[in-house]
Amino acid sequence: MTWLITGGTGYIGAHVARAMVAAGERVVVLDDVSSGFPERLPAGVPLVRASVQDRDVVDATLAEHGVTGVIHLAAKKQVGESVEQPLTYYRENVHGLTVLLEAVAAAGVRRFVLSSSAAVYGMPDVDLVTEDTPCVPMNPYGETKLAGEWLVRATGRAHGISTACLRYFNVAGAAAPELADVGVFNIIPMMFEKVTAGEPPLIFGDDYDTPDGTCVRDYIHVEDLADAHLAAARWLTAQDGSRDLTLNVGTGQGVSVREMADLVLGVSGRRDLTPVVEPRRAGDPARVVASCERATRELGWRARHGIDAMVGSAWEGWCRRHPEARGVAGEGARSA
Repeated sequence: MTWLITGGTGYIGAHVARAMVAAGERVVVLDDVSSGFPERLPAGVPLVRASVQDRDVVDATLAEHGVTGVIHLAAKKQVGESVEQPLTYYRENVHGLTVLLEAVAAAGVRRFVLSSSAAVYGMPDVDLVTEDTPCVPMNPYGETKLAGEWLVRATGRAHGISTACLRYFNVAGAAAPELADVGVFNIIPMMFEKVTAGEPPLIFGDDYDTPDGTCVRDYIHVEDLADAHLAAARWLTAQDGSRDLTLNVGTGQGVSVREMADLVLGVSGRRDLTPVVEPRRAGDPARVVASCERATRELGWRARHGIDAMVGSAWEGWCRRHPEARGVAGEGARSA
């Protein structure tokens, strides 16, 4: 088996490449490196610098490396940006996937893993989100992920390709500081940015129907997410004929925004700061927590890392890029 990982120099993609290589799988990466870093890749992994929309390069890569399976992570992924630039998101996430699948079908590749998202569910009003929970995405990003799932499954049925669609919940943490996420788009780095500037983290709404009044979310360590990709790839390898699988990838445990703020203040040494409550943001559901029973049953996979490991490893990665954060933490600890 040789696996092509698209988007393999990105935050999640690099962790997937590392997990696959560590498990003895042969890997080649195709990435336009628009938001990734080649130095994240394990030594010896070939990198083809190109977009999945470049059919000629994709065809050549599949042939040259004898690719027998694909893990597709290359995509645009910012919710707010998708609202402002829907055409870009549909072009990158849906058209790009279409070109890739055309090449995969033509090359006779029979295994395909899609990076999907819990954004396909929208605002589910359930205690635990199962794979059968209705999908009602609320933004173009979520729409492109749901359309991508439809496209992958339909292509699999038509061309005898076994497929797996992995719906990630909130990804956090890092297997090593140099692999940490560099974006400031999610709650943990946004809170890190605040405390590094000596400002309190923000909580948007504290009057939700949850135990402490703040929103509750399911966070998954990126290292566990990478292991889920490895498990899905091996599940596909073991299948006879065309099969499809759709799985939630989370922990099944909810963490509130206030609990997250307390964890961030603790790991950063800034317990002298008090979170500031702002008005609710439009479209924030009270609780989104995954049921991951199907992933455990089908893949034998289960998340191993807790929220403390996620926040702690994310902080180490943050401090690697923002060394001033350790000094600020020290000042906070002295004044507390």
